[in-house]
Amino acid sequence: MLRGSKVGLRARHDDDIPVLRTELYDDVVNGSRSEGAAWRPITPGSKDPRLVVDDTEQWRVPFSVVELDGGTLVGTATLWGIDNHHRSAHLGLGLLPACRGKGYGTDVVATLCSYGFAVRGLHRLQIETLADNTAMLRAAERNGFVREGVLRSSAWVLGEFLDEVVLGLLAQDWKPKPKA
Repeated sequence: MLRGSKVGLRARHDDDIPVLRTELYDDVVNGSRSEGAAWRPITPGSKDPRLVVDDTEQWRVPFSVVELDGGTLVGTATLWGIDNHHRSAHLGLGLLPACRGKGYGTDVVATLCSYGFAVRGLHRLQIETLADNTAMLRAAERNGFVREGVLRSSAWVLGEFLDEVVLGLLAQDWKPKPKA
């Protein structure tokens, strides 16, 4: 398990899947805002690729996020679009609704950065998020990410086009957070 100051990133367990599906992906609004595709219902027990891990995939590393104090599942985190030639990747996260606003997002971003830079030896990490996702923007910027641009009207979300913000962080600019 990778340890942050508040959360740990660990392998996905089978019993995480129903919780993540119910709390994150069955919610039409949350699912529509977090996915790059139109929301659709997923049959319980199906091999939903957003949740079921394929350990042979080389381009994506999904984690379950748990509280360090007690091990309670609080969400999901992913390093995706891993490009070993250019040594770059994207990162994303989703926190269960009851776990938002507690500083977990900032810690998840810090822990994913540590994994990407220190463990994987990547040179660049990137985040794309909706322009009104102030929690993710704040978590990224607290970890040193720099706003690099706005993709105007690039995301179709629940009947309207929304802007996306692109943020980047280079290995030489990364400052590891001390563990609390």
